[in-house]
Formats: sequence, structure tokens, C-alpha cells
Amino acid sequence: MTEHRMRYIIKESLFHIIVIALGYVMLYPILWMFFNSFKTNAEIFNSGVLLPSSWKLDNFIRGWEFNRSVSFSVFFYNSFYYTIISTIGAVIASALVGYGFARIPFRGRSFWYACMFLTIMIPYQVVMVPQFIIFHKLGWINSFKPLIIPQFAGVPFFIFLMVQFIRQIPYELDDSAKIDGCNRFSIFSRIIFPLIGPAVITSTIFSFYWRWDDFLGPLLYLNKIRLFTVSLALRMFSDPMTSTDWSAIFAMGTLSLLPVLIIFLIFQKHIVQGLVTTGLKG
Repeated sequence: MTEHRMRYIIKESLFHIIVIALGYVMLYPILWMFFNSFKTNAEIFNSGVLLPSSWKLDNFIRGWEFNRSVSFSVFFYNSFYYTIISTIGAVIASALVGYGFARIPFRGRSFWYACMFLTIMIPYQVVMVPQFIIFHKLGWINSFKPLIIPQFAGVPFFIFLMVQFIRQIPYELDDSAKIDGCNRFSIFSRIIFPLIGPAVITSTIFSFYWRWDDFLGPLLYLNKIRLFTVSLALRMFSDPMTSTDWSAIFAMGTLSLLPVLIIFLIFQKHIVQGLVTTGLKG
């Protein structure tokens, strides 16, 4: 074996060791939660070993049952309902708005696009109180309307993503479609929307992540237990007045990560492709 080959092997080995070590550090909290979901409450705090001494599957049964009036199936249904409807509205609306900014000339287009872009930097806490007052006057409290309907106006980050993708599509395709008798909506639905697939998929994945993990929004507008999402339900396990069932919390926390993990494993290549090509122009 040559000296150059030896240096290459050592360099690659060190690189993989460092990557594996960093990956373990990043994944350790998830692994800690996963293995604690099979431990007893006493073992969680008294044992420094990651693996459980005995695997307690009844933690999942106890956590899923929650209490006599409602089970965790209700919370998962609420989360899926909120997440899926919001994601559909956010992606479709953002694509339509992005098409308008990228393809339709109108007075003040650059100004309104800049205003839209600036809203990305506004923290949610700034608009939280005004929005709550408006939705309270509309009588939308204790419903999913304040969480879902605003998504149908578009999400600024997704609009920016769509605009960047649409700008890569040659205008000649629009002109050819107009010659064939297509109006703007037909051009969008038949030509533009299929060609911005990576942006649509990326926006869908991010919207699913954000809505599924959302805690503050449901906390503000949902007060009835049967309307709670998974994130709110996990908070209810913690009771400072009595003993907290930590093993059940970790069990349900592990289950709550499964939809996010499955979506990531299936569509991870689309996430990378969407983000890499965002700033490119054809």
C-alpha cells in the first residue's frame, strides 16, 4: 500500500469518525427519549444507563389511553386534521401568489413583493395579540379556524420559494400556451405548477413539520380538551400538583415523532433539491 493511499484511508476514517460522533451527539436526546419510553419512572431518574433493564410496553398503552374521557387517538386525529388542511391551503395559496409575483405584471409589484418578503422577518409574537383580538371578535376561539384559514392566504417563505422557481421557467412556454388559447389559470395549472414540483414538495414538507410541531397557536385558540393537538396533550401529562407519569410522556413523545420521521425519510432528497435550487436562475 502506497503512502498516498494510507493518508487517504486515515483522512477518510477520521472524517467518518467525527461525523458519526457529531451525529450521535445530535441524536442522543431522541435516543434518550425513545429508550426512556420503555423504562419505569424510577429507572428514568435513578439509572444512568441508556438501555432499559426491562422493556415496559404498558407505558404506551397507559399513555395512549390518557384518561377515561378521551384517548390519544383524538389528539392524533386533531393534529392530522390541522396539519393536512393547513398544509394544503398554504402550499396552493403560496403557489398562486408566487405565480402572480413572478409572471403577472401589475403596478407596484416590486414594492408589494418587498413588503411580503419583509414579513418573513416579523416574529409571530408581534402579530399574536392583534390576531387573537380579531379572531375573538369573529367568534373563532375554540375552533381550528384561526389556525387553518390564515394559511389559505399564503406563507411568505413559501411564496419566495415559488417565485424563485417560477423565474427559472422560460417565458416562451407561457407564450406558446397563450397561442393555444390558455388563460392565466390554465397556464398556471397545466404548465407552471407541474414544473415547480421541487418547490411544492419542499413547501409541503416544511409546512407539515411546522404545523405538526406547533404549540403556541393551539395553546392560544384551543381550550377544550377534545380539540387539543398532540403537542398540547403532551403538556397535559405534566402535573406539578401530583406525580408526573414521565414514562407515558416519553412513550407518546416517541409516537408523535413517527409522522415527522416517516415524511423526512420518504422526501429527504426533495428537501435538499428544493433548497439547493432555490436561488438559481435559468
